[in-house]
Order: sequence, then structure tokens, then C-alpha cells
Amino acid sequence: MNEHTLSMRLERVAANVPAGARLADIGSDHAYLPVALMRRGVITAAVAGEVATTPFHAARRTVRDNGLEHHISVRLADGLAAIEPGDEISAISLCGMGGETIRDILDDGKAQLSGRERLILQPNGGEQPLRQWLMDNGYSILREELLQENRFYYEIIVAERAGPVTYSAEQLYFGPLQMQARSPVFLAKWQRLLRQKHKTLASFEQARQTVPQEKVQEVAREAKWIADLLA
Repeated sequence: MNEHTLSMRLERVAANVPAGARLADIGSDHAYLPVALMRRGVITAAVAGEVATTPFHAARRTVRDNGLEHHISVRLADGLAAIEPGDEISAISLCGMGGETIRDILDDGKAQLSGRERLILQPNGGEQPLRQWLMDNGYSILREELLQENRFYYEIIVAERAGPVTYSAEQLYFGPLQMQARSPVFLAKWQRLLRQKHKTLASFEQARQTVPQEKVQEVAREAKWIADLLA
């Protein structure tokens, strides 16, 4: 993968960035996403934020090699601290980290959010607490995608602030739009997870030490939700 050929996962993220956007790609790694979008003429400006020095230098190199230093600012900063008021950011992408990490970055960086940005989020697990944060902060989920790449399932959640929104516990767990669409890859993912839940429950019964009852009930409840969904 490079700035010419994005992974399937990043291509789907790219497809959800609005034309003409000013993008902040947080945790940008090599800055492949903003560079690819700039080369394609999709975005007008970008900030590539990185908290670690090695990917920060890699991102600077990618931007420099493509002659885009005047259009893409690469900044060494923690989370949304990479965004400055003058950037006038209209879209923020956070990809390839746990859902809890994305949630914490958004929560810690609330001061940098105008509320007018589109959020394009690609969590590696932890989607439920991330959706919970979106709901609690008035963000409506506009689009959800699920794809399988190299045996792993990846979710993409696109959200914008639209005032109070309410999702049920099951919708937060599965994704409100994915529950409706029930794509083949969605059903395959949850069939696999249901088998895992049953194995977990069986292992609880055989465990030498008593598993806390709340934990058993939580897994049993999730297994029932999945079974009901697939029925």
C-alpha cells in the first residue's frame, strides 16, 4: 500500500470524504490517505496528525515526495491537538485504532470540534463504545460499512452532528444501519462471533475459578442478541 494504491479499507474511508473537504487525518501514519485524496483532487487541504515521531517523519516524507507541502500540513501532536482554528477543517478521519481509543481522542479533543465536521471513523474493534459516544454527543450515524480484508472484519462509521439522537442497546452493539442492511459480510461476521460467544460461555462453566456473574450475564445477553438477529 502507498499513496497511489490504498488498501481496500482506506479506499472505503476515502469514498466517504466529501468533495472539496478540508481533511484532518489523525493518526495519519504515512499520510497515504490525505496524499491520495489530494492527488485525486478530492480535497482542497489537509492536516496529517501523528503522535509518534517515526510515523510523523514518514508522513512528512510522503508529503514532500509528492510536492504537497503547501497543501498538507504534517504535525506532531496528540489527537485533535493537531487541528488549529485557521485550518477550517470540514472532515476528520480516524482509522486503524481501537474504538475506545478513537472515542477518547474525540472526547479529549472536544475543544477542537466545531460540530460541523463529518467524522469518518474506522475502528479496529470497540465499535459499541464509539457509537455510544457519538449518540451521547449528538452525532447521527449517516453511513456504516463492513468489509473483510485479510481475514479481518473492518467497520467504517460516518457521522455528523445533528442534535439529539437515540439508539437502542442492540443498535449500539450491531450498528443501526447495518442491522437494517444485513449484508452477507455482516451476517458472516456475527455467525462467527456467535460461535465465539458459545465457546466463551462453555469455558466459563469449566473454569476452575468462579467467573463474576455480571460477566456471564453480559456474554449470555450478547449471545441472545446475536441469535435473535440471525434467526
